[in-house]
Amino acid sequence: MLRSLSIKNFALIEQLQVSFDTGLITITGETGAGKSLLLGALGLLLGKRADLSSIKNNSEKCAIEGVFDIEKYHLQSLFEDEGLDYENETIIRREILPSGKSRAFINDTPVTLQSLNALGVQLIDIHSQHQTLEVTTNNFQFEVLDALSEVNREIESYQRGLLILKEKQKEVKSLIENQQDFNKEYDYNSFLLKELEEAKLKPGELPELEEQYETLINIEEIQERLSAAVSSIASEEIGVSDLLNAIKVNVSKVAPYSGGLKELSDRIQSVYIELEDINASLQEELERLEADPEQLETVSQRLQMIHNLQSKHTVSTIEDLIVIEKNLKEKVSKTASLSEDIKKLEEEIETIKSQLDKVAFKIHKKRSKALPGLISELEEILKSLGMPNATFKTSLELQEEHLSNGKDVLTFLFSANKGGTFGELKKVASGGELSRIMIAIKAILSRYTQLPTIIFDEIDTGVSGEVAHKMADLMMDMSKNLQVLSITHLPQIAANGQSQYKVFKEDVNNTTITRLKLLNEDDRVREIAEMIGGKDISDSALTHAKSLLNSP
Repeated sequence: MLRSLSIKNFALIEQLQVSFDTGLITITGETGAGKSLLLGALGLLLGKRADLSSIKNNSEKCAIEGVFDIEKYHLQSLFEDEGLDYENETIIRREILPSGKSRAFINDTPVTLQSLNALGVQLIDIHSQHQTLEVTTNNFQFEVLDALSEVNREIESYQRGLLILKEKQKEVKSLIENQQDFNKEYDYNSFLLKELEEAKLKPGELPELEEQYETLINIEEIQERLSAAVSSIASEEIGVSDLLNAIKVNVSKVAPYSGGLKELSDRIQSVYIELEDINASLQEELERLEADPEQLETVSQRLQMIHNLQSKHTVSTIEDLIVIEKNLKEKVSKTASLSEDIKKLEEEIETIKSQLDKVAFKIHKKRSKALPGLISELEEILKSLGMPNATFKTSLELQEEHLSNGKDVLTFLFSANKGGTFGELKKVASGGELSRIMIAIKAILSRYTQLPTIIFDEIDTGVSGEVAHKMADLMMDMSKNLQVLSITHLPQIAANGQSQYKVFKEDVNNTTITRLKLLNEDDRVREIAEMIGGKDISDSALTHAKSLLNSP
């Protein structure tokens, strides 16, 4: 509920500070006195967009602050979702700076207008004759019916299942689309995979093949060069081996004469040994070498195959080709298993649908049981509000499609007159009729669910006499369960308020400002008497006003 409201520098309001209590609060005042300014300020507080025209003095900021008691509203999860600190007594503040920039705060934490609006709709519900179209919407009609049907738990269960169903349906749709794409590429991918598998590629294979190919293709030159090298080493005429041996012998003869010569002799001995070892290796290599045209052809073909695969897949190593082979294998395997995955998901979807159908049927049964009572109670209230022939014709039918709140289609038709044609509320009900229907519905709802503070903005326009008394009684009955503010021109309603405020204009320093005053008992008598008989208050008007205020 709204505990207090502070308004500074807004339109004709210079500064206003007002506290509100529980129950029915009535707000009265002459037309044009500024009652709409209160609603405008509350609208800004609850998230409506603002502009510089909202500021009274353009050199100062406009500030609106509301203190709300939200303990009964169970809004902890909303605060958590919005990243806000929860307080049973929550303060909302809205500022409009002279620059036109707007700021909003919830419990001193800066918030966006979206967050402000998300909380605002949970705190205050404003109704006027021009704002009753909500009652004509199917969502609102279901909201009312479900409150009476006590199906919230079933609907929550249904909606959890529906969320899972939609996720599964999205998943199977994606798989089917993937399957179609994969099927288009399946044959080509299978061909590429077969080609790579048949190649039996091995990591590090390419350098070995290239070396083998270079050896085989140049075998004759290698043999010729190696033979010449062996001959140069071992030739009887001028072989390097004999020459080095002669050098070794000569130096070894004088090696004992000095350390330096001994070192040189040892080095020559090492070279000689190494030369002999090289010669042996050259001879072995020469003996091993043999021209093999068939092997050359085999190596050449494998190299050509590998190079062709590298070119086709635009890579430069065998390792890259092996990675491509692995990926292709996964794609082909996935395509082959998609049908099985799709079938499994479709079976899961059918199971979920079956479970949802059971919950939807429970919801339907409870709604069907509650609907006649709702209509009967609604028609009874409307009769007391001066609509004796108001009649509703409703139907609730199960359908195949899973909707957001079950599988029901609710038809809600209305006729205001005997023998009249039934039609949709938005087409056949007048503004005044919609206002009364709305207040009747809210009165019923208030007994079944915790509603936010309700503000009725001259919703009683066009009402008088006994109907006005009934409407006042209805508001009083609602105020037992929630805070009700009624901006009214009817003395019957004004007198029923546990507290009454008057909005009025006053000229201060050649400036017109709007004020809001809490009326004491004498003030209320005079205000209600004026509402009954006009500015010239008669004794009879005063008597009537006192009787209204003192009536049970």
